[in-house]
Amino acid sequence: TLPKEATVARYVKYGPPSVIEVQNSPLPPLSPTGVLIKMLFAPVNTIDIQVIAGNPPCPPSLPAIGGQEGLGEVIAIGENTKNLKVGDLVFPAKPNFGTWRTYAHCDQSDLIAVPPAKDVPHEYLATLSIAPVVAHCLLNNFVTLKEGDVIIQNGANSMVGLTLTQLAHARGIKTINVIRSRSDYQDLVTLMKDYGAYLACAEDYTRTAEFRSVISDLPKPKLALNCVGGNTVTEFARLLEPGGTLVTYGGMSLKPVTVPTSTLIFNNITLKGFQLSEWYSNTNHTELLNVLSQLILAIQQKKLRLWVERIPFSDLKTALHRAENTHERSRKVILSF
Repeated sequence: TLPKEATVARYVKYGPPSVIEVQNSPLPPLSPTGVLIKMLFAPVNTIDIQVIAGNPPCPPSLPAIGGQEGLGEVIAIGENTKNLKVGDLVFPAKPNFGTWRTYAHCDQSDLIAVPPAKDVPHEYLATLSIAPVVAHCLLNNFVTLKEGDVIIQNGANSMVGLTLTQLAHARGIKTINVIRSRSDYQDLVTLMKDYGAYLACAEDYTRTAEFRSVISDLPKPKLALNCVGGNTVTEFARLLEPGGTLVTYGGMSLKPVTVPTSTLIFNNITLKGFQLSEWYSNTNHTELLNVLSQLILAIQQKKLRLWVERIPFSDLKTALHRAENTHERSRKVILSF
C-alpha cells in the first residue's frame, strides 16, 4: 500500500531555521509521468540555511520545503513514466526540490537516476551532488593542473575543501589548506593530513615569515580557492604565481575580497567566481552524469572519503542547530528517514 501523506519540513516565510515547521502533508495522486519517492538521506547544507533565509541567487516561492540535496528511492511510477523504474535511486535534478520530507511526488523530469554505485554507502551518495561537485569543478574548470602543481584554499575543513584535497592528492597535486583557529584545530589538521593535505595551517599563520619559509621550496600556487573572504584572500593573491587564478565560490566571513593593485598589474592574476546553480543550469544531463560517475569511482577506489554524521529526521531541530553552528562540528550533517 502506497503512503497517502508525507511528513515535511515546511516554511511559509523566510528567516532563520526556526521558521521551519514539521507537518503532515497529503500526497497527490500519481500523475501519468509522475514518480513517488521515499527519501533515504538528505544533508543539511549551508546553502539550505541561506535559501530558508531568502538569500539569492534562487530563493523558492513560498510555502516551501527545506533541503536542496538528498537521495531517494523510487517506490511507484506513473503509467507514462519512461526514464525511471521502481527501485531506482535518484537525486533531485533541480534547485529547491525540498528533500526534507519522508516522501515526495514529482515529475520524472525533476529527478536524476544515480549512476551505478556498487559498494558506495547511501549516506555518501546523498551528499554527492553539491559539495563534491563544487570541488570537482574548482579542480577541473579553471586551470589546467598537472602533477606537482600547487593549490591554496581556505575553508579547507568544509566538505568542499576536504573533497578537493583528496581529489587533488589522487592526481599528485599539492594542497595548502587554511582553516580558522578553533578548539578542534589540531584534530582537523590531523584529518586533513590523513586525507592527503601537503600542508594544513591556521589563517593567521599565512601572514608570517615562517609560513613563507615553509612553502619556499614549493612552486607558487597556480590556483587559489576562496569561500571565506577577508585578509586571507589578500595573502592568497600575493602568493599566486604570475598569471595565477583566484576563484571565489563563497563568502562565509561576509568580508570583501581585496586584492593589491600591484598584484593585478605586475602578476596579472585572474579573479573569477563560481556558482553551482549556474553550473547546473548550463550543464547537460550527460556531462552531469559523467561528473557524478567520476566522484562515485573515486569513492569506490578509496580515493575519496566523505565525513558525515547521521541525525534522524525526527530530531530536525538538532540537525539544524549543528549545521548552523559550524564551530561545533566538522562532519556534514545528514538527515536519515
